[in-house]
Amino acid sequence: MTEFTPLASLAGGGLIGLAAVLLMAFNGRIAGMSGILGGVIPPLASDWAWRAAFLVGAIAAPAMILAFSDYAIGFDSPVPTPWLVIGGLIVGVGITYGSGCTSGHGVCGMARLSLRSICATLTFMASTAVTVFVVRHVLGGF
Repeated sequence: MTEFTPLASLAGGGLIGLAAVLLMAFNGRIAGMSGILGGVIPPLASDWAWRAAFLVGAIAAPAMILAFSDYAIGFDSPVPTPWLVIGGLIVGVGITYGSGCTSGHGVCGMARLSLRSICATLTFMASTAVTVFVVRHVLGGF
C-alpha cells in the first residue's frame, strides 16, 4: 500500500508542469523524457547539451533531496527483477511506436489539446489498466 501524500504530490506535479512550461518557453521544446534521452544517445542530436543538462537535473534533484534532508525515497518491489527488465523493454517498444512517452504526450501534449496526445495517453492508461488486471487477476498477481 502507498501513503497518501497530497501536498508532496501537488508540489511534484507543479514542478513537473513548471519545468515543461519553462522548457517550452525558453527552448521551444516539449519535455518528453524519451525524446530528451534519445538526443543524448549516439548519434548525438545537435542540441544535445540542453538535453544532457535536463537529464542531469532530473537525476541531481532527488539526489540533493536525499543528501540535504531526512526525507527517504523508498523503493520496494514485489516483482522479480527480470520482470521489471522485461516491462521496461516493453515500455521502450511502446514509446517508440507511440512516438513519445507519458511525459511528452500526457503532460505537454494534453496541455496543448493535441488530439494525437490525448489518444496516446488514453491508450497508455487503457493498456496499464488491462496489464494490471491480467497480472493481478489472471496470472495471480504479485
